[in-house]
Amino acid sequence: MWEYTDKVREHFLNPRNVGEIADADAVGEVGSLACGDALKLFLKIDEHERIVEAKFQTFGCASAIASSSALTEMLIGKTVAEAEKITNKDIAAFLGGLPKEKMHCSVMGQEALEAAIKGWRGEVVEQHEHEGELVCKCFGVTDEQILRAIRENNLTTVEEVTHFTKAGGGCGDCIPDIQRLVDQALGKVAACEVPEAKPKPLTNVQRMQLVVKTLEEEVRPSLQKDGGDIELVDIDGHTVTVALRGMCTRCPSSQLTLKGFVERTLREHVEPEITVVEAGA
Repeated sequence: MWEYTDKVREHFLNPRNVGEIADADAVGEVGSLACGDALKLFLKIDEHERIVEAKFQTFGCASAIASSSALTEMLIGKTVAEAEKITNKDIAAFLGGLPKEKMHCSVMGQEALEAAIKGWRGEVVEQHEHEGELVCKCFGVTDEQILRAIRENNLTTVEEVTHFTKAGGGCGDCIPDIQRLVDQALGKVAACEVPEAKPKPLTNVQRMQLVVKTLEEEVRPSLQKDGGDIELVDIDGHTVTVALRGMCTRCPSSQLTLKGFVERTLREHVEPEITVVEAGA
């Protein structure tokens, strides 16, 4: 299981302000059910521009529910001007911290709040659309979102960007683009490009040994934290067949786990040509 603080557990098990406000003055909606997380935030604002009521509806994990609940508690009683200063870091801090892999849940809360305030002010808000060029097609994340997350949270690696935005957590094709954005944000100057010698291809035995090692040391411990597990069924060339076990077998995001985590990890540690398939699929 993830290491959750007592406050995260409390807001997940007993979330505050769940539901909708029928006559809400402001509504902010972000995320997508297709991506696994979605949040709809409702605000009631009085004549003094003070938020007197806040409710939410969310679809997501424990951190998404806790972050949404915490956000509504933080908003009630604040003026709109005060509320728009709230960042994802404030939401995480309110909860006593979030697992690094779940920081995107706090970012979703910040984005829902921004969308609600923009709509309240009469600004056009295109649902599920953001400025910039699409980088991660799996989760609909743009370069502007990635650069903003890097700047506001002092991110320095692709892995951190994935934790905060989910970009790169799907098929992995966008990882080189994310790395370029990280380098750009950090002000790194591209060195003269020198053709790199191609590494020798792995033998079947070497590939098998690396796959087994990576599954045991990198993949299995992470899955077991959430009550899941994985079993290696077969290796045929670059195709690795596995079976998800434990909680992973009942998880609606099992295919995302298979491709976004297992396959990506094997591609990083073994060979970029690796393809992971599920036994019996």
